[in-house]
Amino acid sequence: MSILFFRVYLDYNATTYLEADVLQEIHRALETAWGNPSSSYKAGKDAKEIINTARSHVAEMVGGQSDDIIFTSGGTEANNMVFHTVLKYFKDVFPSVDNGTVQSRPHIITSNMEHDSVKLPLEHFVKEGIIDVTYISASKLTGMVNVDDVIAAIRPTTCLITIMMANNETGIIQPISEISKRVKSITRNEKDEVKQILLHTDAAQAIGKIPVDVQELEVDYLTIVGHKFYGPRIGALYVRGPGKDTPLHPMFFGGGQERNFRPGTENTGMIAGLGKAAELVVKHLPSYQNHMREIRDYLESRLQDVFDDRIHFNGRFTGSHRIPNTCNVSIKGPKLKGYKILECVKHLEASVGAACHSENRCQPSHILLSIGIPWDIASTALRLSTGRHTTKEDIDIVIEDLKQAVSLLEESM
Repeated sequence: MSILFFRVYLDYNATTYLEADVLQEIHRALETAWGNPSSSYKAGKDAKEIINTARSHVAEMVGGQSDDIIFTSGGTEANNMVFHTVLKYFKDVFPSVDNGTVQSRPHIITSNMEHDSVKLPLEHFVKEGIIDVTYISASKLTGMVNVDDVIAAIRPTTCLITIMMANNETGIIQPISEISKRVKSITRNEKDEVKQILLHTDAAQAIGKIPVDVQELEVDYLTIVGHKFYGPRIGALYVRGPGKDTPLHPMFFGGGQERNFRPGTENTGMIAGLGKAAELVVKHLPSYQNHMREIRDYLESRLQDVFDDRIHFNGRFTGSHRIPNTCNVSIKGPKLKGYKILECVKHLEASVGAACHSENRCQPSHILLSIGIPWDIASTALRLSTGRHTTKEDIDIVIEDLKQAVSLLEESM
């Protein structure tokens, strides 16, 4: 292939392609297990077996039990299912308090850097007067939420804490395990004053890049998104003992599939693909992790070599850690903008931030601004995320591409 038309994809935090083994598993399931999984004949039984196997692989990937996994259409549905459940949980478990004017509402604690599938539902519920929300600001020193700030925000009506495991723009890993331990200590020691606070983390950006173990995290809910780890565009919700140890309520009703938690005839082919993607993570995570970190570090080293003091790495903080594939970087220069750089490159495919915000490309990321990145630096940011098969040769092409794009932009000013 001519290098003139060669593309280097560095937007794996937005989506990944299907691994060959995953695609093959989807094809096999669609061809041989086309029956309705609820049916008693062979094609239906084959489909049910494939679904059960996939559920087992997904559970193993996050350290849970097979019965803890509920398949969903994706991360957005999984997150919304948690919020829907919490509203009913609050009504069922928390005492009704009426001060004569306003009845008590469920209180949820989250961060100021969540994905829109968390941020926007909560904003909607607040606007409707259904819930109260406290937004914990990420520290400008670490890029993480402060555990003490989370604990200090707890009220008698707090019923859920939802904080992402790793940020999709900076890659910074959040202290989920520490939060869970502190919260559960409070609920154990002050049972008369504090009802059980449910804990949720959206692990979309963490899975397939770092170990994710629900036992270590001590969360009640964890969101799984297939297309972030080379699987299909469906997802799953981990629930610790759904309907028994942890509440879970369906958002809609139908034929009783997924133990009535998520009715609708199962999408056997995509579930098979999700299971295979999870199986690959279980088998190969250390090599995936090491390779992505090696290439990401090489990328950052080359950026530093070429652009020197014009480079600002927006996700590097003392005392915090990043997922191994993510580099959020700004190239400083008068009137340079991240989206303009991407318009000028010939080979690089990347983004300035979350893909769902691509229409707001002229505005600096609110996440970068919230962790103290100055406006002028945030406005030139690029989110570069490496993949399992990205090579150093790919990075060399990207560096030269960026160098030429910046020169072109500066010459035209």
